[in-house]
Amino acid sequence: MSPYSWSADPDAVFAIPALAIGYWVALRVYPTRRWRVVCFSAALALLLAAFVTPLNRLALHYLLTAHLLQNVAVAEWAPALAVLGLPPRLADAGRLIPGIRRLTQPAVALPLWLGTYFVWHLPWPYDAALRHPNTLLHLEHACYFLAGAAFWWPVVHGRHTSGRKAAYLFAAFVLVSPLALLLALIPSPIYSFYEQAPRLWGLSPLSDQQLAGVTMALEQALVFGYACALYFGRFLREEDARELYKNPVSP
Repeated sequence: MSPYSWSADPDAVFAIPALAIGYWVALRVYPTRRWRVVCFSAALALLLAAFVTPLNRLALHYLLTAHLLQNVAVAEWAPALAVLGLPPRLADAGRLIPGIRRLTQPAVALPLWLGTYFVWHLPWPYDAALRHPNTLLHLEHACYFLAGAAFWWPVVHGRHTSGRKAAYLFAAFVLVSPLALLLALIPSPIYSFYEQAPRLWGLSPLSDQQLAGVTMALEQALVFGYACALYFGRFLREEDARELYKNPVSP
């Protein structure tokens, strides 16, 4: 079969329609603005692209670079858009549930997300998941998405100052970036699955791993750099407004 063929991964066949139905039901109770619906729809479209397009076949059979791109879509981009899409009243209701309230605290959500990322990228669980795509790989994807949602929740729906949110995002970037740098700099392949995989585009296992690390590093720099700058800018504007309130300009 062609490495560029489309596929119907169970993650797309079952999980994405379930998320869509759950969101539609939630909107009946908690209507929200159209832009939030667009964000949630974009999250589902991104997940669909990750698990139905040729990216999925490339990730599962050929290239580490494709798999890491799929991972960041599931662990970072799609959860961010999904959490942005949640109606604020639904988020407030979720905060009343002890488990959700606990998991979405910054001191819990950040280590949970980092731990999920690092543990699943260790060689043994990474290779094991790829060799058991009908069980462990689905568990891996579910862990990424849920940990990603917990991570973005305090940024989008948390009742924290913009300065604290900027610091949280900066800490996330600093702490997660060594993973990508290690993949880019380690002088030998670490995933036996991709050492044995058919080669594409003239990439050796090591060059594929290096490209994956560089791609992941650039992606994280762009995503977290933008988000951090956004909230830091808000923090500065809030500080200016506070100073103006304390010291109004005389007419």
